[in-house]
Amino acid sequence: MVFNIKPYERKIFELIKESAEELGFPTYVVGGYVRDRLLARESKDMDIVCVGSGIELAQQLSSKLRPIPRLTVFKRFGTAMIKHKDLEIEFVGARKESYSHNSRKPAVENGNLEDDQNRRDFTINALAVSLNEENFGEVIDPFNGLHHLELKMIKTPLDPGKTFSDDPLRMMRGIRFASQLGFVIEPVTLDAISKYKNRINIISKERIITEMTKILESDKPSIGFDHLFKTGLLEIVFPEMAALYGVEIRGGKAHKDNFYHTLEVVDNICRHTDNIWLRWAAIFHDIAKPPTKRFNKTTGWTFHGHEALGAIMVPKIFKRLKLPLDAKMKYVQKLVRLHLRPISLTKENITDSAIRRLLFEAGEDIDDLMTLCRADITSKNKNKVKRYLENYNIVQENIIKIEEKDRLRNWEPPVTGEHIMKTFGIGPCREVGTIKVAIREAILDGVIANEFDEAHAFMIKKAGEINLTPKAQ
Repeated sequence: MVFNIKPYERKIFELIKESAEELGFPTYVVGGYVRDRLLARESKDMDIVCVGSGIELAQQLSSKLRPIPRLTVFKRFGTAMIKHKDLEIEFVGARKESYSHNSRKPAVENGNLEDDQNRRDFTINALAVSLNEENFGEVIDPFNGLHHLELKMIKTPLDPGKTFSDDPLRMMRGIRFASQLGFVIEPVTLDAISKYKNRINIISKERIITEMTKILESDKPSIGFDHLFKTGLLEIVFPEMAALYGVEIRGGKAHKDNFYHTLEVVDNICRHTDNIWLRWAAIFHDIAKPPTKRFNKTTGWTFHGHEALGAIMVPKIFKRLKLPLDAKMKYVQKLVRLHLRPISLTKENITDSAIRRLLFEAGEDIDDLMTLCRADITSKNKNKVKRYLENYNIVQENIIKIEEKDRLRNWEPPVTGEHIMKTFGIGPCREVGTIKVAIREAILDGVIANEFDEAHAFMIKKAGEINLTPKAQ
């Protein structure tokens, strides 16, 4: 396993070595940067540990770099950060930590490299590379992390119960690393996550959702969410998603497992998009199936209205998880509400009006909606999948054709409320809304074209029906 670094990074290391020698501080690069470079992965974050003052070392290095970098000092934590070119370099003095039962904030005291490696979360993150003259470039590996990298294994350096009890966020981090790297979690470590899962309750929602989002950003999020579910963490941090699990059989009729279906949908969508909010939409698309599940002796299991109820649930869950309550939430809510609509348009004799209405409601998110719908096809029957995809292709072609003709993707009414009020000499009132809705429906039904002249003529006609006449000019 080769420690691959770029020439620019080697120069940084040499300058750190020089600065450390001037101060008399033994110094090492540690953690995620070492792990990622050994795995030939990109890394823009570099953690430097010295036996001495990390702040002083950062200041010493800063004076040697050109252009002079931005230096940020966090005196309270004894750390400093340098941003130089595309690197963020954090400096800290080696330390040892002790924890109280109800907090993940440790009591800290000065220590040596061994103390610092002991406090790391996983063996693959406890690796260090010396930046000292006598053994420059040597990998220091007290916990067999190099071997675990080769095995693609996540394992705690010390007893996993102590590691997770001290800082329960490490349970989420371990699952996140398994998902990001495609690694397995060593059985004793995995069992400890299940055993100590309730300790996650002392962690803030913001920290938890950060780790969950990183899982969702990985190439195959199903690895992480499956671990979250099987260890019991998911039921604590996201119970609505955990509730999707399970198959009920009645009268010989079963429904699919909606939890594992959701994981398939998420993995499918990740092959086509990095849009994290589209990925969240995949997580949420069937979130209301448990409360809408019903059994009918004739038709079997149904989940009628789960798309509507799901859209209602989205804001409440976003708020609890500390996800943003802004346009991103509304985007996810819209896709959840509309995710069944395109499949209904694959039947025969679908009118242009139905396509127009989908375009009107989805707006600029129509392409993302279709991506979600395609990802939602998880049948093991290849012919069924092929048939559904072909049907979606037809819907897509119809969308393109009608969009080119009617320009409804980001629809703005050709006749505004201001124009209506000016034409009839009235102020804001119910009649204005009535006319606007009538014009919109006429355009969506194809009665008139989506252009001013026809909409204006229709407005005059509709106003006459409710006893409004144009103001004399």
